Amino acid sequence: MKRYTGRTLVLELVMIATAVVIAFPIYVLVNLSLRDKRSGQSILSPTTDPTFDNYRTAWRDAGLGSALLNSTIVTVVSVLVIVVVSSMAAYVLARVTRAWSRIAFVVVMIGLLLPFQLALLPLYSTMRDLDLLGSIWSLILFYSGLQVPFATFLYVGFLRALPTDYEEAAMLDGCSPLRAFTSVVFPLLRPITGTVVILNAVFVWNDFFTPLLYLSGTDTSTMPLAVSTFVAQYLSNYNVVFAGLLIGMLPVLIVYFLMQRSIIKGFSGGLKA
Repeated sequence: MKRYTGRTLVLELVMIATAVVIAFPIYVLVNLSLRDKRSGQSILSPTTDPTFDNYRTAWRDAGLGSALLNSTIVTVVSVLVIVVVSSMAAYVLARVTRAWSRIAFVVVMIGLLLPFQLALLPLYSTMRDLDLLGSIWSLILFYSGLQVPFATFLYVGFLRALPTDYEEAAMLDGCSPLRAFTSVVFPLLRPITGTVVILNAVFVWNDFFTPLLYLSGTDTSTMPLAVSTFVAQYLSNYNVVFAGLLIGMLPVLIVYFLMQRSIIKGFSGGLKA
Protein backbone atom coordinates (compact mmCIF):
# COMPACT_ATOMS: atom_id res chain seq x y z
CA MET A 1 0.00 0.00 0.00
CA LYS A 2 1.17 3.51 -0.75
CA ARG A 3 1.65 5.70 2.31
CA TYR A 4 0.04 9.11 2.62
CA THR A 5 3.06 11.41 2.54
CA GLY A 6 3.64 15.12 2.87
CA ARG A 7 4.05 15.34 -0.89
CA THR A 8 0.57 13.86 -1.36
CA LEU A 9 -0.86 16.44 1.02
CA VAL A 10 0.81 19.28 -0.87
CA LEU A 11 -0.50 17.98 -4.18
CA GLU A 12 -4.02 17.72 -2.79
CA LEU A 13 -3.87 21.27 -1.42
CA VAL A 14 -2.64 22.55 -4.79
CA MET A 15 -5.50 20.75 -6.57
CA ILE A 16 -8.07 22.14 -4.13
CA ALA A 17 -6.69 25.67 -4.53
CA THR A 18 -6.77 25.32 -8.32
CA ALA A 19 -10.36 24.08 -8.21
CA VAL A 20 -11.39 27.04 -6.01
CA VAL A 21 -9.72 29.53 -8.36
CA ILE A 22 -11.51 28.02 -11.37
CA ALA A 23 -14.89 27.63 -9.62
CA PHE A 24 -15.00 31.13 -8.10
CA PRO A 25 -15.80 33.04 -11.33
CA ILE A 26 -18.44 30.45 -12.21
CA TYR A 27 -20.01 30.83 -8.78
CA VAL A 28 -20.14 34.62 -9.16
CA LEU A 29 -21.61 34.26 -12.66
CA VAL A 30 -24.41 31.92 -11.55
CA ASN A 31 -25.02 33.75 -8.28
CA LEU A 32 -25.49 37.19 -9.85
CA SER A 33 -27.54 35.86 -12.78
CA LEU A 34 -30.17 34.68 -10.26
CA ARG A 35 -30.27 38.00 -8.37
CA ASP A 36 -32.39 41.08 -8.90
CA LYS A 37 -30.47 44.21 -9.89
CA ARG A 38 -31.84 46.13 -6.92
CA SER A 39 -30.55 43.59 -4.41
CA GLY A 40 -28.10 45.02 -1.91
CA GLN A 41 -26.40 41.71 -1.13
CA SER A 42 -22.68 41.22 -1.42
CA ILE A 43 -21.33 39.57 -4.55
CA LEU A 44 -19.92 36.70 -2.51
CA SER A 45 -23.03 35.99 -0.43
CA PRO A 46 -25.47 33.40 -1.85
CA THR A 47 -28.63 34.84 -3.36
CA THR A 48 -31.45 34.52 -0.84
CA ASP A 49 -34.31 35.31 -3.25
CA PRO A 50 -33.37 33.82 -6.64
CA THR A 51 -35.27 34.87 -9.76
CA PHE A 52 -35.25 33.73 -13.38
CA ASP A 53 -36.41 37.08 -14.73
CA ASN A 54 -32.87 37.83 -15.90
CA TYR A 55 -32.87 34.70 -18.06
CA ARG A 56 -36.25 35.57 -19.57
CA THR A 57 -35.03 39.10 -20.35
CA ALA A 58 -31.81 37.82 -21.91
CA TRP A 59 -33.64 35.22 -24.02
CA ARG A 60 -36.20 37.73 -25.28
CA ASP A 61 -34.06 40.83 -25.87
CA ALA A 62 -30.97 39.12 -27.26
CA GLY A 63 -32.86 37.00 -29.79
CA LEU A 64 -31.11 33.92 -28.47
CA GLY A 65 -33.68 31.54 -29.95
CA SER A 66 -32.67 32.06 -33.60
CA ALA A 67 -29.00 32.43 -32.63
CA LEU A 68 -29.14 29.13 -30.74
CA LEU A 69 -30.66 27.40 -33.77
CA ASN A 70 -28.02 28.85 -36.12
CA SER A 71 -25.15 27.89 -33.82
CA THR A 72 -26.55 24.39 -33.42
CA ILE A 73 -26.86 23.85 -37.17
CA VAL A 74 -23.38 25.25 -37.86
CA THR A 75 -21.78 23.19 -35.09
CA VAL A 76 -23.53 19.89 -35.87
CA VAL A 77 -23.04 20.02 -39.64
CA SER A 78 -19.43 21.24 -39.39
CA VAL A 79 -18.46 18.57 -36.87
CA LEU A 80 -20.21 15.88 -38.94
CA VAL A 81 -18.28 16.88 -42.06
CA ILE A 82 -15.01 17.05 -40.12
CA VAL A 83 -15.50 13.58 -38.60
CA VAL A 84 -16.46 11.91 -41.90
CA VAL A 85 -13.74 13.51 -44.04
CA SER A 86 -10.97 13.28 -41.45
CA SER A 87 -11.61 9.68 -40.41
CA MET A 88 -11.73 8.40 -43.99
CA ALA A 89 -8.64 10.38 -44.99
CA ALA A 90 -6.77 9.22 -41.89
CA TYR A 91 -7.65 5.59 -42.59
CA VAL A 92 -5.95 5.75 -45.98
CA LEU A 93 -2.97 7.72 -44.67
CA ALA A 94 -2.44 5.34 -41.75
CA ARG A 95 -2.87 2.07 -43.63
CA VAL A 96 -1.16 2.81 -46.97
CA THR A 97 2.63 2.63 -46.63
CA ARG A 98 3.62 3.96 -50.04
CA ALA A 99 5.65 7.12 -50.50
CA TRP A 100 2.71 9.18 -51.74
CA SER A 101 0.86 8.47 -48.50
CA ARG A 102 3.67 9.96 -46.40
CA ILE A 103 3.87 12.97 -48.70
CA ALA A 104 0.10 13.46 -48.51
CA PHE A 105 0.24 13.29 -44.71
CA VAL A 106 2.91 16.00 -44.64
CA VAL A 107 0.81 18.17 -46.95
CA VAL A 108 -2.20 17.78 -44.67
CA MET A 109 -0.11 18.62 -41.62
CA ILE A 110 1.01 21.86 -43.27
CA GLY A 111 -2.54 22.98 -42.62
CA LEU A 112 -1.72 22.93 -38.90
CA LEU A 113 1.24 25.26 -39.36
CA LEU A 114 -0.26 27.97 -41.58
CA PRO A 115 -2.40 30.50 -39.67
CA PHE A 116 -5.82 30.92 -41.25
CA GLN A 117 -5.47 34.72 -40.90
CA LEU A 118 -3.18 34.62 -43.93
CA ALA A 119 -6.11 33.57 -46.08
CA LEU A 120 -8.76 35.86 -44.62
CA LEU A 121 -8.99 38.16 -47.64
CA PRO A 122 -8.99 35.39 -50.30
CA LEU A 123 -11.53 33.40 -48.29
CA TYR A 124 -13.78 36.43 -47.91
CA SER A 125 -13.58 37.08 -51.64
CA THR A 126 -14.39 33.44 -52.35
CA MET A 127 -17.42 33.49 -50.06
CA ARG A 128 -18.59 36.69 -51.73
CA ASP A 129 -18.21 35.20 -55.22
CA LEU A 130 -20.15 32.12 -54.09
CA ASP A 131 -22.87 34.41 -52.71
CA LEU A 132 -22.53 32.85 -49.26
CA LEU A 133 -21.94 36.01 -47.21
CA GLY A 134 -24.63 36.34 -44.58
CA SER A 135 -25.38 32.62 -44.74
CA ILE A 136 -24.51 30.01 -42.13
CA TRP A 137 -23.21 27.79 -44.96
CA SER A 138 -20.20 30.08 -45.28
CA LEU A 139 -19.33 29.24 -41.67
CA ILE A 140 -19.83 25.52 -42.23
CA LEU A 141 -17.54 25.58 -45.26
CA PHE A 142 -14.92 27.58 -43.39
CA TYR A 143 -14.86 25.46 -40.23
CA SER A 144 -14.87 22.19 -42.16
CA GLY A 145 -11.80 23.16 -44.15
CA LEU A 146 -10.01 24.72 -41.20
CA GLN A 147 -10.34 21.84 -38.73
CA VAL A 148 -9.85 18.81 -41.00
CA PRO A 149 -6.01 18.79 -40.71
CA PHE A 150 -6.06 18.71 -36.89
CA ALA A 151 -8.76 16.05 -36.78
CA THR A 152 -6.88 13.98 -39.37
CA PHE A 153 -3.74 14.20 -37.23
CA LEU A 154 -5.62 12.82 -34.21
CA TYR A 155 -7.21 10.01 -36.22
CA VAL A 156 -3.92 8.98 -37.85
CA GLY A 157 -2.21 8.74 -34.46
CA PHE A 158 -5.00 6.55 -33.12
CA LEU A 159 -5.19 4.34 -36.22
CA ARG A 160 -1.47 3.66 -36.21
CA ALA A 161 -1.81 2.22 -32.71
CA LEU A 162 -4.86 0.14 -33.71
CA PRO A 163 -4.26 -3.50 -34.75
CA THR A 164 -5.24 -4.41 -38.30
CA ASP A 165 -6.47 -7.92 -37.42
CA TYR A 166 -10.19 -7.11 -37.42
CA GLU A 167 -10.27 -5.28 -40.73
CA GLU A 168 -8.09 -7.90 -42.40
CA ALA A 169 -10.49 -10.60 -41.22
CA ALA A 170 -13.39 -8.58 -42.61
CA MET A 171 -11.69 -8.24 -45.99
CA LEU A 172 -10.99 -11.97 -46.06
CA ASP A 173 -14.73 -12.48 -45.60
CA GLY A 174 -15.38 -10.39 -48.71
CA CYS A 175 -15.75 -6.86 -47.35
CA SER A 176 -14.52 -4.00 -49.51
CA PRO A 177 -12.09 -1.52 -47.90
CA LEU A 178 -14.94 0.99 -47.53
CA ARG A 179 -17.23 -1.59 -45.91
CA ALA A 180 -14.42 -2.73 -43.61
CA PHE A 181 -13.86 0.86 -42.53
CA THR A 182 -17.50 1.72 -41.89
CA SER A 183 -18.47 -1.60 -40.26
CA VAL A 184 -15.28 -2.59 -38.42
CA VAL A 185 -12.76 0.22 -38.09
CA PHE A 186 -14.94 3.26 -37.45
CA PRO A 187 -16.72 1.73 -34.41
CA LEU A 188 -13.26 1.13 -32.92
CA LEU A 189 -12.51 4.84 -33.34
CA ARG A 190 -15.18 5.85 -30.83
CA PRO A 191 -12.76 7.23 -28.20
CA ILE A 192 -10.85 9.48 -30.61
CA THR A 193 -14.09 10.41 -32.38
CA GLY A 194 -15.42 11.70 -29.06
CA THR A 195 -12.29 13.80 -28.68
CA VAL A 196 -12.59 15.19 -32.20
CA VAL A 197 -16.27 15.97 -31.72
CA ILE A 198 -15.95 17.85 -28.45
CA LEU A 199 -12.80 19.80 -29.38
CA ASN A 200 -14.27 20.97 -32.66
CA ALA A 201 -17.74 21.56 -31.21
CA VAL A 202 -16.30 23.84 -28.51
CA PHE A 203 -14.21 25.73 -31.06
CA VAL A 204 -17.03 26.20 -33.57
CA TRP A 205 -19.61 27.10 -30.93
CA ASN A 206 -17.42 29.70 -29.20
CA ASP A 207 -15.85 31.30 -32.28
CA PHE A 208 -16.70 34.98 -32.55
CA PHE A 209 -14.41 36.41 -35.21
CA THR A 210 -15.51 34.29 -38.18
CA PRO A 211 -19.27 34.90 -37.76
CA LEU A 212 -18.50 38.58 -37.26
CA LEU A 213 -16.65 38.59 -40.59
CA TYR A 214 -19.12 36.58 -42.68
CA LEU A 215 -22.45 37.52 -41.04
CA SER A 216 -21.81 41.19 -40.32
CA GLY A 217 -24.59 43.50 -41.49
CA THR A 218 -27.24 40.77 -41.70
CA ASP A 219 -30.01 39.51 -39.43
CA THR A 220 -28.30 36.12 -39.14
CA SER A 221 -26.21 35.62 -36.02
CA THR A 222 -24.69 32.90 -33.87
CA MET A 223 -24.66 32.72 -30.08
CA PRO A 224 -21.36 34.60 -29.62
CA LEU A 225 -22.55 37.39 -31.92
CA ALA A 226 -25.96 37.65 -30.25
CA VAL A 227 -24.45 37.64 -26.76
CA SER A 228 -21.87 40.25 -27.76
CA THR A 229 -24.58 42.60 -29.06
CA PHE A 230 -26.67 41.94 -25.97
CA VAL A 231 -23.75 42.67 -23.60
CA ALA A 232 -23.15 46.01 -25.31
CA GLN A 233 -26.85 46.84 -24.88
CA TYR A 234 -27.13 45.83 -21.19
CA LEU A 235 -23.64 46.77 -20.07
CA SER A 236 -24.96 48.48 -16.94
CA ASN A 237 -27.07 45.49 -15.89
CA TYR A 238 -24.59 42.75 -15.10
CA ASN A 239 -27.26 40.40 -13.73
CA VAL A 240 -28.97 40.15 -17.12
CA VAL A 241 -25.62 40.02 -18.94
CA PHE A 242 -24.47 37.09 -16.81
CA ALA A 243 -27.74 35.28 -17.50
CA GLY A 244 -27.19 35.69 -21.24
CA LEU A 245 -23.62 34.42 -20.94
CA LEU A 246 -24.77 31.34 -19.06
CA ILE A 247 -27.41 30.56 -21.69
CA GLY A 248 -24.71 30.74 -24.35
CA MET A 249 -22.35 28.50 -22.36
CA LEU A 250 -24.83 25.86 -21.27
CA PRO A 251 -25.25 23.74 -24.45
CA VAL A 252 -21.55 23.20 -25.05
CA LEU A 253 -20.94 22.52 -21.33
CA ILE A 254 -23.59 19.80 -21.37
CA VAL A 255 -22.01 18.17 -24.43
CA TYR A 256 -18.56 18.38 -22.82
CA PHE A 257 -19.62 16.73 -19.56
CA LEU A 258 -21.42 13.96 -21.44
CA MET A 259 -18.34 13.19 -23.54
CA GLN A 260 -15.46 13.89 -21.17
CA ARG A 261 -14.61 10.19 -20.77
CA SER A 262 -14.27 9.84 -24.54
CA ILE A 263 -11.90 12.82 -24.58
CA ILE A 264 -9.59 11.24 -22.00
CA LYS A 265 -9.68 7.84 -23.74
CA GLY A 266 -9.07 9.46 -27.13
CA PHE A 267 -5.98 11.36 -26.01
CA SER A 268 -4.52 8.46 -24.04
CA GLY A 269 -5.01 6.10 -26.99
CA GLY A 270 -4.26 8.43 -29.88
CA LEU A 271 -1.10 10.10 -28.65
CA LYS A 272 0.86 6.88 -28.20
CA ALA A 273 1.89 6.68 -31.84
